[in-house]
Amino acid sequence: MFRRVGRFAVHRPWLTIAAWIIAAVALALLAPGLKSTTDETEFLPSHYESVRAGNLQEKSFPKTEQPAAIAVFKRADGGKLTPEDRRDVATVATGLQDKHRDKVGKVVPGAVAPNGEIALANIIATTKNSYDEKLPDSVKQLREDAKPLLEKTHLKMGITGQAATTLDSKESSGNTDAMIMSATFLLIIVLLLIIFRSPLIAILPVIIIGIVFTVATGLIGTAASAGGLKADSSISAILIVVLFGVGTDYILFLLFRYREHLREGQEPKQALVNAVERIGETIASAAGAVIVAFLALLLSTMGMMRAMGPSLAISVAVTLVAALTLVPAVFSLLGRKAFWPSKAWQKQPRNRFANGVGGLVSRRPGVVGVLSAAVLAVLAVGAFGFKSEFDTTSQLPQKLESVQAMKDMQRGFAAGQSDPAMVYLKSKDGARLDKAQLDAFRAKLAEIDGVGQTAPAVANPDGTVAQYSVILKYRPTEDKAIELAGGDLRDAAHKAAPSGTEAVVGGTSAVLADIEDAVAHDYKLVFPVAGLAIMIILGLLLRSLVAPLYLMISVALGFGATLGATVWLFQDMQHKHGLLFMLPVIVYLFVVAIGTDYNILMVARLREEVRKGVSARQAIRTAVSQSAPTIASAAIILAGTFGVLMLAENSMLQQMGFAVAFGILLTAFVMAMLLVPTITSLLGHKAWWPGHQDAPREAPAPLTEGGPQRTADSTHAHR
Repeated sequence: MFRRVGRFAVHRPWLTIAAWIIAAVALALLAPGLKSTTDETEFLPSHYESVRAGNLQEKSFPKTEQPAAIAVFKRADGGKLTPEDRRDVATVATGLQDKHRDKVGKVVPGAVAPNGEIALANIIATTKNSYDEKLPDSVKQLREDAKPLLEKTHLKMGITGQAATTLDSKESSGNTDAMIMSATFLLIIVLLLIIFRSPLIAILPVIIIGIVFTVATGLIGTAASAGGLKADSSISAILIVVLFGVGTDYILFLLFRYREHLREGQEPKQALVNAVERIGETIASAAGAVIVAFLALLLSTMGMMRAMGPSLAISVAVTLVAALTLVPAVFSLLGRKAFWPSKAWQKQPRNRFANGVGGLVSRRPGVVGVLSAAVLAVLAVGAFGFKSEFDTTSQLPQKLESVQAMKDMQRGFAAGQSDPAMVYLKSKDGARLDKAQLDAFRAKLAEIDGVGQTAPAVANPDGTVAQYSVILKYRPTEDKAIELAGGDLRDAAHKAAPSGTEAVVGGTSAVLADIEDAVAHDYKLVFPVAGLAIMIILGLLLRSLVAPLYLMISVALGFGATLGATVWLFQDMQHKHGLLFMLPVIVYLFVVAIGTDYNILMVARLREEVRKGVSARQAIRTAVSQSAPTIASAAIILAGTFGVLMLAENSMLQQMGFAVAFGILLTAFVMAMLLVPTITSLLGHKAWWPGHQDAPREAPAPLTEGGPQRTADSTHAHR
């Protein structure tokens, strides 16, 4: 099948290229854009308590006003606010309201701290969606509007709260996408230039992947519109890395084999067809493993993950088709000119590193296997110390205005002042709630350790639902607030609910507590299913039950080693309280799923070599020597792309960048080049049971228009 695909693309290059360009242009013009959202409550199933609380609020208290942001005032000299200062706070609030910024309903003076040092003004939005994309822009404008209003006062003002934090988070990492894209382009071009010494080969993959990116995003947008698919706000950045990372891998897999056939004396078109035939199954299997791993996210409890899975699967599927059709078509037109001006492709390089690794693995498989497994095992120990961190604001640069304003507010108020927990008491039989019961319930809430203040009950018009605003002593996204909202506060509220009523707890802290539960559930379900699916793909490729088993064990060991190294660096050495709660999923997506490509490439080449009837040691040596340059080049490009994130000021991005970059390098240089070949060598014939794909096979010489053509097998056999 892959040979037929290769022949079509190579011998009808203009038709193939035209089809891709037409598809890219059509999708770019006609496909709908993705509708992004960052509202985590939209991603939780309806049975979670925080979602039920949100629905109850929407139904019973549609006009409830909660500040989308809070303006925090203090004296420039740090002293207590005077009566004049308090009048200035009111004047500034009125001035900000008069600006009539989009989505901002009003700006009203709020409470003054008991210590007299801090005053607040609540910024009330006209939308219930505190994650509305226009709100952060309005906050940015209000910050500028305040500057002239504060000039003749003794006050300093900063804006914090959800909308302000969203703005600062976006701006602090606003250049990340551009940084990733620029770094990716630079790494791909420079490394390909070093490897092939050809400007055409350095630039063409970037152009090809650009076309693939357009087609993939168009298809995702179409699928989203037709099937109601939602996309998290970070999907664009992830797509960039996936498409360029996976795309570069597959292009390198093909180009290295193409160059190998040219060195054997094959004509360019025949070399391309043979390359597609030889490497097509490997690329398809690698892509299949990544696709099923991404699709396993459909089993996730969280909509954010369920939305991410199909999008990433579509992008990888498009990349696979392009690698088997568009890439051969482009290089079919160029022929040997693709390598201009270099002539290095005509001769086999010394490649001391690859040959050295191949020789070492073939001579000392036992020693190399034990040492590489020991390195991974030692690093994996650190994974047991992993702690999830849901306090995303603590990961932001401390110089940001929302962070500083929050600290100022905490000088006079409880940390949860900006975003209180919401407790709702609902009558089960539709009867009006008794005031004495409401007061007693409030008293029980106020007694909970960690609760700073509980506002009096506010009843809905028919008196069947009461709302309590509960200010916690901790920041809404802080671990203690999450534990309190999802633990003691809920337990106490449920227990204290009078007979015939039901209590539910909502708010940001409660949402994060539910997300924590959902993520823990997903880890136990998604990872095993994805692992099983990848094993099936490997089994179909290798026709073996043994090889997929030890490959997945090594992959699991690599996952643990990556996570463990990240824990040691950030939690133990940098004394971080915890790591980004999504980090295991990110490592799973980019290290386990994509990194499996390298293992598949290595094992497929091992199988190809042993089929030639050579000794096991020679097969290992040749497979590692031939595959190592491809794997090293692809891994360095992908790891370098993520490594750029370590330059960001945001600690979450630093963690993500290190984990994925280190994991990819670990997968390539330790697992694929050392551990997997040595295990295969030590198992010998048993590695291919029951299919015994290591049985020597005589490959027929392919025919061309000019007669028989030497194949890679015949060339090796007659050396």
